[in-house]
This record gives sequence, C-alpha cells and structure tokens, in this order.
Amino acid sequence: MQAMSTTAPSNGFVIEAKGVNHAYEGQHGWVRALQNFEISIPRNEFLCLLGPSGCGKSSFLRIVTGLMKPVEGEVRLNGKLIKQPGLDRGIVFQEPALFPWLTALRNVAFGLEMSGMDKAAVDERAKYVLRIVGLERAMDLYPYQLSGGMRHRVAVARAWALQDASVLLMDEPFSAIDAVNRMVLQKYLVDAWLKEPRTVVYVTHDIDEAVYLADRIAIMTPSPGRIGQYVTVDLERPRDRNSAEANELRNRLTDTMRQLGSH
Repeated sequence: MQAMSTTAPSNGFVIEAKGVNHAYEGQHGWVRALQNFEISIPRNEFLCLLGPSGCGKSSFLRIVTGLMKPVEGEVRLNGKLIKQPGLDRGIVFQEPALFPWLTALRNVAFGLEMSGMDKAAVDERAKYVLRIVGLERAMDLYPYQLSGGMRHRVAVARAWALQDASVLLMDEPFSAIDAVNRMVLQKYLVDAWLKEPRTVVYVTHDIDEAVYLADRIAIMTPSPGRIGQYVTVDLERPRDRNSAEANELRNRLTDTMRQLGSH
C-alpha cells in the first residue's frame, strides 16, 4: 500500500494528470475513453468534472482510485505516482454499497477500524461525521431500515470519515436519487466540505449540480475525453440555486457544452 500523505507537493497540486490516454474493450470493439487528458487540481478545491455519458469522466476517476491504470501517461497524488488503491482516497460510487449486516455507525466505522485507529476514537469520529450529514438519530439502524437518500448519506460519511484521505472521489453518487432528496444530499455534502475542507473530484453530467457544488468546473469533450474548458464558479456559499448569477452561469455552461459537442 502506498504511503499516505495529506500534504500537497511543493507545486500546490494534490492531483496531476499528464498525457493520459486510455481505452477499454466495449461490446462493439475498443473504445477510446481518454486522449491526451491533462488536469491539475489544487489542495482543498471542489472540482466538478462535467460532461456527457461516455466521455471518460468515470475512467479518469477510476485511474485516480488506483483501480485502473492508464494505457499511457501518468496520474500523481500528492506528487507520487498512483499505482494501487489506498486509504489516502475516499471513494463514493453511484451505489452506496453498504454492508447490510452492519448499522450505519459500524458502516462508517469500518474504514477507520481498517486503518488501525483506536476503537474509542473510531466511534467518536464516526458519530461526528454522521451528525454532519444529519443522521445522528439513525446511527443504530441497518441499511434496510434507511431510505435511499439516507443510505447515500451513510456512504458519503463513510468516505469522509477517513482523516488520512486527502481526496474524496465521487462518481455521480446522487444520480439515482429523486430531485428533492438530491438537493438535500448536495447540501449535506457541501456542509461536510465547509466543516472539513479537502480536495473533492465530483463526476457529474448535471449542470445544476455542478453550479451548486463546484469551486471550478472542468468541462469534458465527448469521447475520447479531454478537458475542453475550465469555468470558475464565483458564487458565494451557501448558494442560491435560483439566483440571477446561478441562472446566468447555467446558460453559459449549456452554451459551452454545445460548442464542445457535449450537449
């Protein structure tokens, strides 16, 4: 397992990708997911990777997790080449993937226990993070007793609880949730990030979600994916989803994605 570090390298970037090319074998032959993909993400930035389905967003995220290696190029975390998964990255996928035999509290505690943390400290940390995401009254419930939105909050808390994780990687974690609960989940995520800032890479195809969450939005081109344009989000937090500024930014992003062929 790679040595864990929460300190950004001297250039200030936590994640750096250079010359990344990646392809995978699909049902109808080889698919070029990424081509000459490059990005640099500074410490504690909330970055949204925005693009259409099949543009390579999730492929890049899996490379950062260490679950997949690029065909060409390199991706570094805190200056070190990523070779395998590690507890220096928290991961939330589209499905919560909770252990059904563990309570919400024990699901959140699981990764902390694997890191070797003292049991008393594990419970204190797990309870603290569950309170941040509004589940202080559901700690002793099992996944089957939780709503879909609550299960996703447990998944976010489980990843966020890892204090050695300098990066949180999120692959469209709320895409299967209804619109109202999705907005609630987004708010809890931002609350957690404001209380404990860390680098977040959030994959989405939803413009509204990117406007609400991100410090910066990296718009990807259709497959083979690369960064077509960056957009900085200069909206104060907490954000008003219906403000004139938010609407203007949504329109700008829509136009940009159309120009890039992403919409």
